[in-house]
Amino acid sequence: MIRVLLVDDHAVVREGYLRLLERDPQIQVVGEAADVAQACQLAVEINPDIVVMDIALPGISGIEAVRRILSHQPRMRVLMFSMYDDVIFPARALEAGAHGYVTKASAPDVLVQAIHAVSRGECYLSPDMAKAMTAYSSSRIQSAVHTLTAREFEVLRLLAQGDTVKCISDKLGLSEKTVANHQSVIRDKLSAKNSVQLARIAAQMGL
Repeated sequence: MIRVLLVDDHAVVREGYLRLLERDPQIQVVGEAADVAQACQLAVEINPDIVVMDIALPGISGIEAVRRILSHQPRMRVLMFSMYDDVIFPARALEAGAHGYVTKASAPDVLVQAIHAVSRGECYLSPDMAKAMTAYSSSRIQSAVHTLTAREFEVLRLLAQGDTVKCISDKLGLSEKTVANHQSVIRDKLSAKNSVQLARIAAQMGL
């Protein structure tokens, strides 16, 4: 039996996943979480085989949640299941330690296949992402956004959703000065002269 923890901030969506996954006699949904704090807590308490994690969660993203979970439970397997289909997201998720990435545009059976593959220790990408990632990996021209560190990318994502420096410092457990420094470095790397330009770049990235 593959024990799964579902992490998505929409209860209706989680219910849909639950019904889909429990059609498979080898999969059991043992817990549900709506945000990163709940996900981290239940990952410890329930110790599932696989965490199926959305990216767009309230506050801290699912990618940051992967890092937090794996820092305490390095053997935990996390499968990202997201609406984002830009290659930057699976790239960042895999860098953070995720074992796979499935887009929500995929056929329902793809998520089931992914869970079985990840449970066997394999890395799984939905067909659309596998194709995109191949092109991404072979491309010689890397966008400036790929020069951002994992922390800088998370700060950019939070800035893009309208969080203040103070709010970001509280969410990430960093000083306001550190966040401000990250913001400055991000602007330099992306050649953004001000917050408006930075917002436009973030919008182009789908953030």
